[in-house]
Amino acid sequence: MATTQNNNRLAVLIDADNAQPSVIEGLLAEVAKLGVASVKRIYGDWTSTVTTQWKQSLLRYSITPVQQFAYTKGKNATDASLIIDAMDLMHTHRFGGFCLVSSDSDFTALARRLREEGLVVYGFGERKTPDAFVAACDKFIYTEVLRPASPEAVITVHEAPNPSKRKETSEVADSVAPAPTAVSSKPVENKQVPLDLIRQAIEEESDDTGWAGLGAVGSYIQRIRADFDVRLYGCKKLSDLLKKYPKHFDIEERSAPNSSTKTVYVRKSVK
Repeated sequence: MATTQNNNRLAVLIDADNAQPSVIEGLLAEVAKLGVASVKRIYGDWTSTVTTQWKQSLLRYSITPVQQFAYTKGKNATDASLIIDAMDLMHTHRFGGFCLVSSDSDFTALARRLREEGLVVYGFGERKTPDAFVAACDKFIYTEVLRPASPEAVITVHEAPNPSKRKETSEVADSVAPAPTAVSSKPVENKQVPLDLIRQAIEEESDDTGWAGLGAVGSYIQRIRADFDVRLYGCKKLSDLLKKYPKHFDIEERSAPNSSTKTVYVRKSVK
């Protein structure tokens, strides 16, 4: 029982020098989907005017600020402080994973070390994040998809968001972070959909008939591409993305025997 609880506990460590306060609400809501944020710390020089905007969010979201003076100009002492704390927390064996919030490649080695210890590492950063840090994480989420939708973005959505249709979070998740705010359905950027990777995933996970469970396909893609996120392509679910390409993929839902539960299956199109 204790092991299960530990696997669900996450340490959220934020680099204030390389993260934007505008994404904190969406970020914590995303973390709530992954587990329970038992520790939430943010590192920076709180005597500097650069961290002023962050200060407004600390009390509201119960984030513990860690002071790190910039002893030498041009040297980032914040990174060292965060890394030391991460290693200390790792050795407590109280956590199942870490959320590293930064767009800085200096945390690449830290992510690798945490994974070597058997911990899950979730990275959060902007699109400018170096590939090395992205690849070092089990899953990397670009913070652009977590920003609140602007009024203009909401207007472009064909169907207005319906609060009653939103998936409710658990009581634990609610205690960790607020419900996610509306996010624009427009792609973050003109990014090409990795159709070849999706085909490869289907081929690897399919049965003798060529059909593969959508969940297994998504897991395979995530193992190959840590930064794969359907929201980058303006979709909420992988099935929504595949439905945009009927010439490439066939999708069907199957009901389990004596159950109302439906499972989505996909195959490379035979049309």
